[in-house]
Amino acid sequence: MGGRWIDVWEPEDEAFWREKGERIAKRNLAFSVLSEHIGFSVWSLWSVMVLFMGPEYGVDAAGKFFLIGTATFVGALIRIPYTFVVARFGGRNWTVFSALLLLLPTGFAYAVMEPGTSYSTFVLVAVLTGVGGGNFASSMTNINAFFPLRKKGWALGLNAGGGNIGVPVVQLVGLLVIGTAGALHPRIVLGVYLPLIVVAAVCSALFMDNLTPVKNDTGAFREAVRARHTWIMAFLYVGTFGSFIGYSFAFGLVLQTQFGRTPLQAASLTFIGPLLGSLIRPFGGSLADKHGGARITLATFAAMSAATGVVIWASVIESLALFLVGFIALFVLSGLGNGSTFKMIPAIFLAQGHRKGLGGETAEAYGRRLSGASMGLIGAIGGLGGLGINLAFRQSFQTVGSGTGAFVAFLAFYAACMAVTWAVYLRRPPVVPDTAESAEEPENRPGYAKV
Repeated sequence: MGGRWIDVWEPEDEAFWREKGERIAKRNLAFSVLSEHIGFSVWSLWSVMVLFMGPEYGVDAAGKFFLIGTATFVGALIRIPYTFVVARFGGRNWTVFSALLLLLPTGFAYAVMEPGTSYSTFVLVAVLTGVGGGNFASSMTNINAFFPLRKKGWALGLNAGGGNIGVPVVQLVGLLVIGTAGALHPRIVLGVYLPLIVVAAVCSALFMDNLTPVKNDTGAFREAVRARHTWIMAFLYVGTFGSFIGYSFAFGLVLQTQFGRTPLQAASLTFIGPLLGSLIRPFGGSLADKHGGARITLATFAAMSAATGVVIWASVIESLALFLVGFIALFVLSGLGNGSTFKMIPAIFLAQGHRKGLGGETAEAYGRRLSGASMGLIGAIGGLGGLGINLAFRQSFQTVGSGTGAFVAFLAFYAACMAVTWAVYLRRPPVVPDTAESAEEPENRPGYAKV
């Protein structure tokens, strides 16, 4: 129980929030974003390191995709335990610890990043790099506890977006290093992040707080695991966030391998897609608020299918310009889908509460419990989509020498996501009804939650 603990925290009390809570919550949000941002950068280090690995490293394209996939896999799985550690150790304490933990993969990468290092050593460091992916889960859980319900969407969107931008930022650092010092100096990138990690940990220790009232609700987690909507939304999140993180990690390597770009040429393009996808995520949530998350998600998957078709055609005719247009569109659309799918989750479980006969604050409390418990699991499975993308690229380049086969598989998956979204959340009569018996338009019924 070391560190700074707040024993009374009542953000739903407007007087408490106005006089004290808002200032504390925003301070914790700011430094949570800093730590999560660097965690995302460390998680995506190998999307940059592989650009420095020329022929002298003796690692082919398939081996590089496997390194990226390894980091993706570990980062996705570790999100599940990271969801529960905040209640056990405190948000501030865990943020400090998880930030310092980033020194391990970054320091080891600094030590071994040179020709002659064995491939198994690189794989081991990629495993360690995965710890950066867990920071998202613990950070979102922590910030969720600080803000009242009416402010959660804004706070969580800012927290998630600020973390996601860590991907293009580390890629920009890589571009700067390759453009100035050349492709023979990957340690400069790592040297930049080592002190930044320490700064994030120190700032978290000085300016963040632990909340004593935050407790793990294992009963809610067990119920969320049994709920079919948890797994349906996890499937859809594989299509949105899995695409974003998978493409973010693989983009530069695809440009190098399929289009023969130099490290500098690849690095000068790699950051654009992840940056746009990160910035547009909050707009996906905003559109979902206005038009319904399911409608925006369905439209997003339809557009992602079209963009994938463009990428496939560009691969066939070997047009780099057309390929870039389609690929960057995939980033933007996956960012929109990240926002819309995550906004669907609370509405779905609120509607489930009404279906159980609950009403008013009881239904809202049920929705908060189940949606909060399910988000960690959904986020972890969504991250595994990034592993699938990198393994698909690895197999495609091994068998046909290009990424075309992988993109065909992605197109089929997006079509499946469209079908599931329509069948479960948009088909009439609605599968997630409210308690009213009226057959009028569902948006006009009392207690209806726009999914």
